[in-house]
Amino acid sequence: MSRSGTAPVSLVTPKLKANEGLPAGSSLAKMAVYHVRRDKLTMIAISILVLLAVLSLLAPVISQYILHVDPNSTNGYQHMLPLGTPGHLLGTDNVGRDQLSRLLFAGQVSLGIAVVGGVLSIGIGLFLGVLTGYYGGILDDFVIWIIATLNSIPGLFLLLIISSILRPGPTALVIVLALLGWTFTTRLVRGEALSLRERDFIMSAKAVGASDFYIMFVHIIPNAISITVVNLAITIGDLILLESALSFLGVGIQPPTPTWGNMLSGAQSFFKTGAHLVIFPGLLIVITVLCLYIIGDGLRDALDPTLKGTN
Repeated sequence: MSRSGTAPVSLVTPKLKANEGLPAGSSLAKMAVYHVRRDKLTMIAISILVLLAVLSLLAPVISQYILHVDPNSTNGYQHMLPLGTPGHLLGTDNVGRDQLSRLLFAGQVSLGIAVVGGVLSIGIGLFLGVLTGYYGGILDDFVIWIIATLNSIPGLFLLLIISSILRPGPTALVIVLALLGWTFTTRLVRGEALSLRERDFIMSAKAVGASDFYIMFVHIIPNAISITVVNLAITIGDLILLESALSFLGVGIQPPTPTWGNMLSGAQSFFKTGAHLVIFPGLLIVITVLCLYIIGDGLRDALDPTLKGTN
């Protein structure tokens, strides 16, 4: 109390804490979920991405029972129908196939390739990053040499060579993307493992006789999960762009299997007579990749320990 009998007024406005409202001692996962739920932009991106994924997964049901069309059925009398045509909400392509139905089926392929390829490449990168960072030595030098060699070749150029030789289908393309996309994750996780292996809790685990396997999978991998999850979202977005670029250049997934990339490639010569054939595949690629990048940025903020004490 001041001499006048009134409480002194603080001139400093207290800042809201990012974790205000969470019980004390909450785990990193709970704090991350709480932070993401408060991030409106990230939640909007997640909602849009979930909606696109659900619509793509339900493409057979929607096409058969709602649109009443076959995505691969051609009709020369109904080619290049405009937007809003009864029975063809987004019109038809140059051979009379329903555009909306093909976009939904293309989403299955494009998203499937990106998600599975991203998970596989992140898994390979996480495994190799932990091994090289923890053991070091000849293994570390060998893996770093492979990474330096692969990174010295332009990624798209290498993919073009492989794709033009193999002409891969969806499964083969997933494997190719996974085998070429692990290098960045390996370097990230390796750096984290190099730092973690010198920490006191690792030394304590070694002192009590913990095996290398136990230390890597119980102590190092959980501490590297945060950067791995963030990198996964960004990697999936990058793989969607890569798959679209390969399909657009004619060396990716080949018709009649639809992807957003080959639909965009097949429609480029009809831009003047059917702009909707170009706009919607391109728009879906842009929206999906943008949402993934926003989610990755939101996860980075949520999982960054240095941001936990500020709003």
